[in-house]
Amino acid sequence: MASIQPVTIYPPDAEGGRRVRVDGTILGRANSTRDVAVFLQRAGLEGWDDVDVLHTAMIEWRGGGPDVWEAPDQP
Repeated sequence: MASIQPVTIYPPDAEGGRRVRVDGTILGRANSTRDVAVFLQRAGLEGWDDVDVLHTAMIEWRGGGPDVWEAPDQP
């Protein structure tokens, strides 16, 4: 079954960046919702901005939502 959410934002890495995947292709590493919007614009969603990133159901946020940009503390 195909995913309803073609955009996946992975959990933050040690530096706080999050990988951005669109339709199975990694587009890069984002450090903010603004970076996510830029990746999505480059992928063809012209006119998208931070607000669109915050409110769309197209994005699956893993390891925390759009407000999480720091890696969890390691034990």
